[in-house]
Amino acid sequence: MKKVGYVQNEPKFGDVEGNLERVSLLLRDLEADLLVFPELFSTGYLFTSVRELEKLSEEISGGITIKFLERLSSELSCSIVAGFPEKAGKTFYNSAVAIKENGDIAGVYRKSHLFLDEKLLFSPGDTGFNVFNLSGMKVGIMICFDWIFPEACRVLALKGAEIIAHPANLVLPYAQTAMLARSIENRVFTITANRSGEDVSGEKRLKFTGMSQITSPKMEILARAPERGEHVAVVEIDPSEARNKKITERNDLWSDRRPELYGEITKGVS
Repeated sequence: MKKVGYVQNEPKFGDVEGNLERVSLLLRDLEADLLVFPELFSTGYLFTSVRELEKLSEEISGGITIKFLERLSSELSCSIVAGFPEKAGKTFYNSAVAIKENGDIAGVYRKSHLFLDEKLLFSPGDTGFNVFNLSGMKVGIMICFDWIFPEACRVLALKGAEIIAHPANLVLPYAQTAMLARSIENRVFTITANRSGEDVSGEKRLKFTGMSQITSPKMEILARAPERGEHVAVVEIDPSEARNKKITERNDLWSDRRPELYGEITKGVS
């Protein structure tokens, strides 16, 4: 059995040190094997210029957010998946870092499907969808708007993911319900770590939906946060349940697939 959870925080835009300090207080004395944090959890979301993004972005090693997560992971003996704005040379990605329970970086995922004005600031991710071994679990990562593309979860499940870690800054009202479908159609656990509160810049205002959640391969909601406020939840799961792809005694999710019929999925739309 493993203890897995989400962290739902309410960051103040641009106040990285303050946001990290508040997260530290939320996690005091917590016990978990895996924690998932929201997308861009330490910076806030509503960047209004490339200059602003550049100021708050970090390289995969050496930045204040990454160092904090490495230290936190080691102190808690807990693997972590968390979103951050990544700087790679002159390119910026909306990324999530995967950190092992000993504080070592396992890898990074760069968001594949950019949402709305993200397209004006970030480059589309180039990592593809990968699965990481974290605390003895196989964890696939996607970020926020990736949820609306079922292919993302399916690829991760086909690669052996038992858990889909889903850092998010959701503003549309659909994802929490849709992730129940993602869990049953792939027979995996999902952990959506969403933020709460608002980001405001001039006339721009974004309100985030909160309701972080953990779902099971049986489409159960194992934990769900309120819409408002900061919240942490940890539940105990058996990751091996996600390896059982049996739907009925005569139906298996993988052996019943008909890939020869699905070619249209990878073709462009005319």
